Amino acid sequence: MKRYFLTGIVVLIPVVITIWVLRLIVTSLDQIFDVLPIEWRPETLVGLHLPGLGVLAALFIVILTGAIATNFLGRKLLDMLDEVLGKIPLVKSIYSGVKQVSDTLFSSSGQAFRQVLLVRYPHNEVWTIAFQTGVPTQTVAEKLSEPHVNIYVPTTPNPTSGFFLMVPKSQTIELDMSVDMALKYIISMGVVDPDMHVKNPPRMSL
Repeated sequence: MKRYFLTGIVVLIPVVITIWVLRLIVTSLDQIFDVLPIEWRPETLVGLHLPGLGVLAALFIVILTGAIATNFLGRKLLDMLDEVLGKIPLVKSIYSGVKQVSDTLFSSSGQAFRQVLLVRYPHNEVWTIAFQTGVPTQTVAEKLSEPHVNIYVPTTPNPTSGFFLMVPKSQTIELDMSVDMALKYIISMGVVDPDMHVKNPPRMSL
């Protein structure tokens, strides 16, 4: 009986959590129509509530925004928006910070999360998974005695929080592991065993 119970828990937990997350996303996106007058909302026009309509609306808005932003007129409008928001004191700091992060993470030419690394952290006797996000700026690099890399060390099981560090490149090990697999490895607290092999491991002393 105990074995059946534990097996059932193992099977049901990921299913239940997946359904809960999807339901939360759908419910949250359905609230996008709350900004419309009551007489314009889908449930008023159709006569019944249609779950998931907010997901389609959000997807349409994202694709439409991307289509507009890729043409000449759209880029001009975005430049005007950046200029206007850049003149508002409080909004400027929030908008510019978020925009820089999003441009770095989602730009096809960006270097964020392009390489999974193995590094010593938080001290020299343990290892952890990290993501290379770039290299130090020239001003910082000039103060360092050897080439360094910028890394992001995520926390477990929530990889959206973590630590930004600059470490010597010689003290990192590149892993032949995709970012997705590394995130699964971190979120699962090491339970998921990724198929990986180390490339050019450096010699380090404890």
